[in-house]
This record gives sequence, structure tokens and C-alpha cells, in this order.
Amino acid sequence: MPRIAVIDKDLCQPKKCGYICRRFCPKNRTGIEAIKIGEDTYPNIVEIFCAGCGLCVKKCPFKAITIVNLPDKLTKDLVHQYGLNAFRLYRLPYLIKGKVTGCIGKNALGKSTAINILAGQLIPNFGEINKKIELKDITNFFRGTLIQQHFNELLNNSLKVSYKPQYVSNIPQIIKGKVSEILKKISKDEEKINYIIDALELKNILDREISMLSGGELQRVAIAACLLKDANIYFLDEPSSFLDIKQRFNAAKVIREFALDKKTLVCDHDLAIMDYLSDLVFVFYGEASVYGIVSGPYGVREGINIFIDGYIPTENLRFRKEKITFDIKPPTLPISEGKEKITWPEMKKTYPGFLLNIKNGEIYRGEVIGLIGPNGIGKTTLIKILAGIEKTDENITLPIQNVSYKPQYPIAIDSIVSDAIKEAAKEEYNSSIVQSEIIDKLNLEKLMDKKINELSGGELQKVFIAICLSKKADVYLLDEPSAYLDVEERYVVTKLIKRITSMRNSYSFVVDHDLMVIDFVSTRLIVFSGEPGVHGIANSPTSLRDGMNKFLKDIGVTFRRDPSTLRPRANKLNSQIDKYQKSIGEYYYINSVRKPLTSVRDESLLKFK
Repeated sequence: MPRIAVIDKDLCQPKKCGYICRRFCPKNRTGIEAIKIGEDTYPNIVEIFCAGCGLCVKKCPFKAITIVNLPDKLTKDLVHQYGLNAFRLYRLPYLIKGKVTGCIGKNALGKSTAINILAGQLIPNFGEINKKIELKDITNFFRGTLIQQHFNELLNNSLKVSYKPQYVSNIPQIIKGKVSEILKKISKDEEKINYIIDALELKNILDREISMLSGGELQRVAIAACLLKDANIYFLDEPSSFLDIKQRFNAAKVIREFALDKKTLVCDHDLAIMDYLSDLVFVFYGEASVYGIVSGPYGVREGINIFIDGYIPTENLRFRKEKITFDIKPPTLPISEGKEKITWPEMKKTYPGFLLNIKNGEIYRGEVIGLIGPNGIGKTTLIKILAGIEKTDENITLPIQNVSYKPQYPIAIDSIVSDAIKEAAKEEYNSSIVQSEIIDKLNLEKLMDKKINELSGGELQKVFIAICLSKKADVYLLDEPSAYLDVEERYVVTKLIKRITSMRNSYSFVVDHDLMVIDFVSTRLIVFSGEPGVHGIANSPTSLRDGMNKFLKDIGVTFRRDPSTLRPRANKLNSQIDKYQKSIGEYYYINSVRKPLTSVRDESLLKFK
């Protein structure tokens, strides 16, 4: 049985522990060096000698060691290993001309590694970490498969690759100039440039320097640049990040249009967008930062349902203990009679060139209100007013005390993770709420001794969520908690927000652009309307069903329900189901269908009553 031993060198501190793993290893004590000291002074585990007892894992005070047993059949599927006792990727997805291939799975399972290999930026070593591998060796390894043809084309230089990176915030450090100038350098086709400018709503930022763009603007420019490049293969890593819901669907439509005669691979954590965008799906599973396995291809519906269920029937393998669940109906509103509440009057906030009107409203103890609307409409402004960071024009003081706030863009500070959480939690740091409900649920154990300014985007997001929720507060304000998190982490975070709100009988407000996150976490919604960047209206809180219908009607998108998992699936524009749901005013939740839909192929609507 192949055994994987991984040592996280960011966590490993041999000078502090004195190589406790080596001293307690049963094989070492019998004279067989299963754990050696490497030239870099870190311990090295010799996997062929390792007995898999797990004693080193238990004894390591820094939780730096992971040992996993894998099935024998995976040995021949090892594609790349980053080094001794380092991450391994098994199998690869493949691409088909004219189709969009989707990749879904947790973070740190090798999706970006797979993209880099398929793009020719990383040469896979097939586990031979000290052997030089060339492109011709890769084609031999994949002989007789569809992937072989892909690497043959790379070897013959017949593939032109265009790649949109995951972290678009790094782009201004590499590329300088105005948006219009950058797009014209990439393509000379003015008709194509003008089309993508309109489709991705870039007109208002064409004269801006790339360094002056927001995260959402950078993302749309990056997508445009990727699609405008003269290439026959597109790789787009997390194209939905920083985009609002309308922008996500606009981007998905454009990607599909440009992919008609190309090979396209997309990785993203927004399942609704992946469902709408992809033609086939590969599922990544495994253990984060230890190993990743690629399974597929599957049809879009089947692949996403497999991921939601956490079970792969073709391999008879369960990779998650529980499945992600959805509601066919909006959650029942909590009984508000006699409950303590916070109310706010009509207010407004004026900035140069922008006005936010806030309608009156209320929130009850134990309730989570979701804030939903396009970018630049005032959601973050309202959160800052509630947090006391911004003042309204009327200088109204809201009856809110003891607030805990997670900002939209967490700023990495020079502090240890455990110290920051301890400072927020104060006397509750050692309580079951902080330790078992927050730190354990967010899987932060291995980050506790790290510096916050050394964390990745996803790690930073989870730490700031933990800091926010660890504080014993009356009001919790979380601005875009799902950014950089994978699907499973988003599900965990939504359950955690609801649980902490209930346990502490607090009030919570959550801003997010992932419809499923808003669906999971909210009891009611504040729907924003108006003109982004000019005038925003924060409407009074409304029921989840009414709020979803109002918002989705504004952007012209309807969702049906999958009959197996009940997850929302975006309908194709002007399809019969799309037209029917618009006619009855049901854009998201389907309670019943009063008349038969005999002309509609997907009759999932008929099953829900």
C-alpha cells in the first residue's frame, strides 16, 4: 500500500522540539532510519521504511506531520510530487475543443498545479523528484489517452495558451498603463475589443490606470485580457472572485461565447456559476496540502452532485463525512413577537458623486440578515455605518454597542494568529465556543503559531472570521466572508455564523456575492437597488423568498432545483423553464407548480410541492 508522508516546513521547528519525531519513531529505535535529518536540518521521512503507526504525527508539538495510506492502484497515477515529503497530485483533467471543462474541489488539492502542468509552465516529474523530465517523456506517460494529444501539441508548439491567474491583485505589480492601452496591446481586433468592453461593463474604467482599479474591476479586465489574447486554449482560475452576481453571470456568458472553438478550463468555487458555465466537470478530492486526486470526467449535473454528496459511486469512495444540504423552501422566519430588537430610521450617506438612501428597518436577536446587491451600491457603507466607522448625514447614533466587524479586505498585521484570536476572545479564549466551535471548525490548529502577514488569502480570511466571531459581541458584521474560501469552507463558515449568532443570542449582518452563502446563512434579506457608483438604496429587510425574487428579477436570472440534491441551478436565458418561472414570479424558491409542464424536458419543477 503506497504511503504518503508530508512535513509542512512552515510549521516544523526542529530546533525547538529536538527532533521529537525521530526520537519516538519505533523504526528508528530498532536501528532502521525511517526518519533522517536532511541537509536543510529538517527531518525527512523515508516512506518505504515508514510503518504508518502515526506516532510521529501524535508527538509532533507543531502538527507539522501528516501520514496517509492510499490504494495501490493510485501508484501508477502519480503525476507530480513537489519534493521529498511534499504534496502529490494524482491524475489530470483533460480538455476538449469547443467545451468548457470545469474543476471543482477544496483549496490546496492541486487545481492550480494541474493548470500549470497543462499550460506547460510546470513539467510533471511523476514522483521522480531527482530526475529531469522532458515533454516527450510526458507524452509517453500518457500514451493512449486524450491527455497525450494535448502534450503532443505542447511539444510541437501548436498550442497558444492564455491564462488568467487566481490572484488578480498581483497584476498591477507586473503590468502598468491604462486599461484601454493594455487591451489594445493584447488584440488588434477592434470589434472583439468593443464587444468584450460592453459585455464586461468596462467602459467607465478604460481611461484608468491598472493600479487604480478595485478587485472586481481588476478581475473583469483580467478576464477580458485572457479572452482577447490570440490563443487556442484558455485557463481561467477563479474568475468569479470579487464580482457581484450579475457580473458573474455576464462573465460566464462571455467565456462560453469565446470558448466555442477553443479548449477552455475553469476552476471556481461558485457552484451556480460552474453549473452554468461548464460542459463537463472533474472533481478534485484528497487532503489539503498533502495530496490531491482528480476524478472524472462527469456530466455537469452529475459531477457537482457528486461533490455535494461527498461520495464518488464509480470509485465507491467517500471523501467527506457529510453532504452539503439545501432547502427547497426558505427557512421559517423566527417568531419576532416579544423579542428584543434593534431598529434604525430612514437615513442617508453622501459622498462626492454617490448617495446612499437607507430605508428604516429592524433586526431581532438571534437573526442573521443578508445584504445582497451589485458592487458599488452601498453594502459596505451600510456595514460601516452599523459598525460606527462611518456617520450618516443626519449624524444619527444607532442603539448599537459592542460590535465585532470583519472588513471586506482584511489587512494582514504583524501578529501571531493565536495572540490575535486570544486578544479578541479575552476571557472566553479557552471556552468550548472559541476552541471547538470556531478554531476547530475553521481548521485553524496548524495556523495558530503563524504570523498573520505570512498567511495565504484563504487562510487570512478564515483567521479574520475567527477573530470576529471569537469576540463576545451583541452585533456581528461580516463583509464578504466567502472570498478566497472553497465550497466546503463556505458551508462551514455559514453554519458557524448562524450557530454563534444563536448561541450568543446576537444580531448578525452578512454581505456576500455567493447566492448559496446568502441562502445558507440568512433569515431575511436587505436588497440593494439603484445605480452602482451613483445612487444606492438599502431597502427595508424582507423575507428570504421575497428578497431573492426581487433581486433575481432585477438581474433577469432564474434558478430551478436539482431533484436529487435540491441545489439551485441557473436556468438558461429564455429557456421554457426560465420563461415559466418569470411568469409566476418564482426566481429561486419553488413551492408548487399549478399546471403541467409537459413541454419542458427538465421536469424537476413538478417534483416540488
